[in-house]
Amino acid sequence: MRTIKTLAASAILAIAGASGAQAGEPDKLFVSLTSGDDHTQFMSMVLANQGMRQGQEIRVLLCGPAATMATEDFDGATMQPADRNAQQLLMNLVNNGATVETCAIFLPNTDYTAADLLDGITPANPEEVGAYMADPSVRFFSN
Repeated sequence: MRTIKTLAASAILAIAGASGAQAGEPDKLFVSLTSGDDHTQFMSMVLANQGMRQGQEIRVLLCGPAATMATEDFDGATMQPADRNAQQLLMNLVNNGATVETCAIFLPNTDYTAADLLDGITPANPEEVGAYMADPSVRFFSN
């Protein structure tokens, strides 16, 4: 009888511990993308979209060659079997509430202006991005 009570108590503690661990799991995904490689850009956007479908809050920071994804000048390859490019997946994120930004240094160091950014994409505020990154509920993905 004592063994059954011990097992029952252990099971209750395990269940309580498991639900507590799940409550502390990161529920935000911060994607930092710098690569100009079509495959890397596309797969990063696939994973960000999957995170969004699974209920994560998504924030994307585009820097370096990847920042052109935020402009009409983007000329990324169409990937199969989706028959879409990385920018189309990026805009799906924007249209579904993700925060998408370019690095703060992108516009001042290129010929682009804020008017060249696609609707819903803005230059990042480094202070805000730093605070977001410091949040323990944020998971990081970088390419």
